Amino acid sequence: MSTKTSRPPQPAPTLQVDLSSPTPPYEQLREQIAGLIATGGLQAGERLPPVRQLAADLGLASGTVARSYQELEQEGLVEGRGRHGTIVQAAGAGAQDRSRHQALSVAADNLASTARELGLSDEAALAAVRSALARLRPRQA
Repeated sequence: MSTKTSRPPQPAPTLQVDLSSPTPPYEQLREQIAGLIATGGLQAGERLPPVRQLAADLGLASGTVARSYQELEQEGLVEGRGRHGTIVQAAGAGAQDRSRHQALSVAADNLASTARELGLSDEAALAAVRSALARLRPRQA
């Protein structure tokens, strides 16, 4: 009998693309994967689904998924390893960065809860965040 306890397997994150959204599908996918990496939903060393598989699962062209992966790689979030797949990069950030991402995740959870309580759609909540970020951009420049 082993005294070692193991964690139950985590469910795979669900990615969704809204083809009626004004945001292009590759960008929706890139945003979701980047968010999962930032909040710990995807850990360093985890392999992303193969491009063709994810494209088939989401009903997208392979080039759309490939573009998302390429942009994530340019951001340093993932590394393409050819036939070995696309792997989430280890964050070069320390505890402070993880703490910031955790705080952002809590704020996102609060926003999502508020949107649900108000009966708003996901797109309305995302539009509110994009609008808020756009208003803040000039002050940060």
